[in-house]
Amino acid sequence: MTSSSGIGLCTPSAGAVLFVGRAAGQTTATRTIRTTWPFHPASVGTLLLVTFVPALSLWLPSIMR
Repeated sequence: MTSSSGIGLCTPSAGAVLFVGRAAGQTTATRTIRTTWPFHPASVGTLLLVTFVPALSLWLPSIMR
């Protein structure tokens, strides 16, 4: 849930973090999106792996018993 929220906050149309970062960096939204675009597929891929392969997300809690 945290990963999906993070992706939603950084992608255009409703990306609050995207627009705050754009304002702090004093740049345009287009330039910011173009710069961060290569990281979005990696984030979505990680989210899909953790969602659909439960062993990945349950591994750490199982070793902490």
